[in-house]
Amino acid sequence: MTIRLGDEAPDFSAETTEGPINFHEWIGDNWVVLFSHPKNFTPVCTTELGYMAGIKDKFEQRGVKILGLSVDPLDSHEAWANDIEETQGNALNFPLIADHDRKVADLYDMIHPNANDTLTVRSVFVIGPDKKVKLMLTYPASTGRNFDEILRVIDSLQLTANHKVATPVNWQDGEDVIIVPAVSDEDAKAAFPEGWKTVKPYLRIVPQPK
Repeated sequence: MTIRLGDEAPDFSAETTEGPINFHEWIGDNWVVLFSHPKNFTPVCTTELGYMAGIKDKFEQRGVKILGLSVDPLDSHEAWANDIEETQGNALNFPLIADHDRKVADLYDMIHPNANDTLTVRSVFVIGPDKKVKLMLTYPASTGRNFDEILRVIDSLQLTANHKVATPVNWQDGEDVIIVPAVSDEDAKAAFPEGWKTVKPYLRIVPQPK
């Protein structure tokens, strides 16, 4: 199945380290980061899961739930969780899907035969409260992900959803943003009463909304 930005995230039921879930019900009114791991007891995955456990509060502050996935069974996940805590200093504190039949991996196109026809690649999906896919990233199995960048992207996505602004290259939280072209100058006057800087008619710079 091919998923594109803006598509509804496929629903599924799965067993996790925190019990069974129905994905759309589990999302509720939250944002979600769904990310896959090629296999249990692999070094890069171990560092990633430990790091995510350590910054879970930063996602919660943004109304974001974290959901991991690996293609091994639940008892293997539980044993792996012990290694994660021992080596990374953070206990697993979010659900990890046991996708031993690769049902979810196939549904989200996480298995790429050109890389390996049995293991998932490092996929990341950011999904909004409307259940629509907002971001997709795919890394090779050998490269650990930058989850601070995922937080940055979520900040940008939420600004766009709430204030109709876009973020420029290398933007960081607190820096100036751009009024999206779909907002007319007339509508912008109401949304940004303190004004903005017009560099070009299509490039209007405004302080980041609070």
